[in-house]
Amino acid sequence: MLRFKSLGSGSTGNATLVEVAGQRPVRLLVDCGLGLKQLSVRLAQAGLADDDIDALFITHEHSDHIGCARQFARRYRVPVWMSRGTHEGIGSPDFDGLLNTARDGEAIDLGDMQIMPFTVPHDAREPLHLTCTDGAKKLGLLTDLGHATAHLLAHLARCDALLLECNHDSELLAQSTYPPFLKRRVGGMYGHLSNTAAGAIARSLLHGGLKHLVAAHLSGQNNRPELARQAMSDALGSATEIVIADAGAGTRWLAI
Repeated sequence: MLRFKSLGSGSTGNATLVEVAGQRPVRLLVDCGLGLKQLSVRLAQAGLADDDIDALFITHEHSDHIGCARQFARRYRVPVWMSRGTHEGIGSPDFDGLLNTARDGEAIDLGDMQIMPFTVPHDAREPLHLTCTDGAKKLGLLTDLGHATAHLLAHLARCDALLLECNHDSELLAQSTYPPFLKRRVGGMYGHLSNTAAGAIARSLLHGGLKHLVAAHLSGQNNRPELARQAMSDALGSATEIVIADAGAGTRWLAI
């Protein structure tokens, strides 16, 4: 069984657990944008200990995604995957032999879980997002991008669940106190997805087997949970469960 849980999603920190159950469960932590103490608390709330994590995947170098990744990996001897550009973006630190290079379109075998990284358009050095599968079900994780590409849509085709960025409402962003350069960055082609853009992606990926959609990385100032939910509902209808990831609490465990 494949299941997943956001530990928190937003500008204050992002981390998502993905687990394949079995005689020996495989647990992947996607992004580690929290402090060590807070990560430990949230893992405990998920029913896990710090040393229950088998692998880390870091999508890009921004602080709300990289967080305590290096300290956590070295302390608990957890292998880490990230792109060469992401590693360079954080200053090429030593991971004490735990670092592995992730590349677009090259599968990573974690035993009963396989992950597939793919490139996305975002203002980072070499951002990668990913799909995860146990061979029967497929989960797509897509946050921090400015627009959809045919490449990423192809990778996300036929997902049974999606965690999808719904960063901002365009009108709220336009009316916000953000300075003009930041509004341009957030709403630009290499920034973050609006609810409308996320809805268009969700609609293009809709199929009969899409069981869950988690709206993630909501802006605390430029979005509202009800706006993101409405956009996803308009795109998907009622057959797919829509869950909003909270910045502090994340989501419950969702089984696919």
